[in-house]
Amino acid sequence: MNLSNLRAPKKANRNKKRIGRGMGSGTGKTSGRGHKGQGSRSGSSLMRGFEGGQMPLHRRLPKRGFTNIFRTEYTVVNLERLGELGEKELTLEKFEELGLVKGRNGLIKILGDGELKVAVTVHAHKFSKSAQEKIEKAGGKAIVIGGVVETKAVEKPARKAVETKAVVVEKPAAVAEKPTAVVEKPAAAAEKPAKKAKKQQEA
Repeated sequence: MNLSNLRAPKKANRNKKRIGRGMGSGTGKTSGRGHKGQGSRSGSSLMRGFEGGQMPLHRRLPKRGFTNIFRTEYTVVNLERLGELGEKELTLEKFEELGLVKGRNGLIKILGDGELKVAVTVHAHKFSKSAQEKIEKAGGKAIVIGGVVETKAVEKPARKAVETKAVVVEKPAAVAEKPTAVVEKPAAAAEKPAKKAKKQQEA
């Protein structure tokens, strides 16, 4: 094959579909949209998975759990595999060289499946409890890459309490009530003696 007989594969380059160019073209008049309905109108668009109004598949299927987008993914290596390698020290570069990790940015976790009979110094980002115990039991070392160094927390001096003086606002004494003048009603006027005399005579 050379430049003289190099050809593009079939249907690699196709012309744009021409619509609305008369009935003889096959896509004239309605331009492939059909008569009436939602699809024939301008600006119509349906959501992905729309099934004409019935309950779409992505809502009919049951849901369970969730996917944590912030998860930390590790490349898992078991102790049984470490014993087969026949190495005395396994660093991140060595794991990459042996094809156990893709790239130097990959994280490695050592799990405790299998038995280790050879003393191996393993450098990894994480170890399970059983893997660490088995490595140390065989005379090796489990070294955590990027391990957190414990530092004593520095105690900050306590802030001095600001003394606040309570301001007491004295309310003015209640104004003495003004004496109310008591006006005594005059006693009922005595009945005239003449009327009394008439009543006695009538009785």
